[in-house]
Amino acid sequence: MQFRQKALSKLQSPEELDLPVRFARPQGRLVLAVTVVVMAAATFWAFTGSVSSKLSAPGVLTRAEGGYLLQSPYAGQVTAVRAEEGQLVSPGAPLVTVRTPQGDRDVRAVEGGRVTTLLAKTGLVVTTGADVATVERVRNPDDPLVAMLYVPGGSGAAIPVGAQVDLGVQSAPQQRFGVLRGRVTAVGRAPQTPAQISGFLGDSRLAAQFARNGNPIAVLVQLERSTTTPSGYRWSSADGPPYTVDSTTPVTGTVHLAAQRPVDWLLP
Repeated sequence: MQFRQKALSKLQSPEELDLPVRFARPQGRLVLAVTVVVMAAATFWAFTGSVSSKLSAPGVLTRAEGGYLLQSPYAGQVTAVRAEEGQLVSPGAPLVTVRTPQGDRDVRAVEGGRVTTLLAKTGLVVTTGADVATVERVRNPDDPLVAMLYVPGGSGAAIPVGAQVDLGVQSAPQQRFGVLRGRVTAVGRAPQTPAQISGFLGDSRLAAQFARNGNPIAVLVQLERSTTTPSGYRWSSADGPPYTVDSTTPVTGTVHLAAQRPVDWLLP
């Protein structure tokens, strides 16, 4: 009954049309205005803005033609090392001499290039197929370096040719010298096996490292040249490191992918 009486009293009372209407307080109007501005800016950005994404991958500085691992076709003891690291050798040049029961035999370079690593030492006993040296396929030591990155197999399709790449070089601390600049010039079509990677780099250890999470896609990066830096390449800092960078140096590449729209609008 109490509720019924209140309802009857409400119906019997006249409408309070003569009372002033209270609008929002100034603080409320300010909040409303800010909300409208933010929503308008968000809508505008959703239609016209873009989101840039990046992809990081390990890699190595090398030459465009890669290198190869020279193995001994003989078993015996190394009696002489005939080359030095960094030396340019011609095809067929002897690198080490191995003493076998049939006499001394020379292990010769299969292709011309630069000796990057000598694995055989005088006095070492080697077996047939033992690793002797790593040779980089290069005719001129001034030929430019490239970076070879190895990205996960499912990410290769997202990388466009011409994409900007920032390379963190292990031998040049990034906090001090910045990053090396480059551009993508080629993207592999199919994932590479450890054997394929090793065949190009001439380093089975690196091949196993790059393929430890599955067969990757190879991405070739051309380094941007500069005549004002000691290294001969362009860095994010003014001069980069005060020394040259060499092949076989590990790098970490950050590929700047194409900008993408934040919202895909579907129209009927």
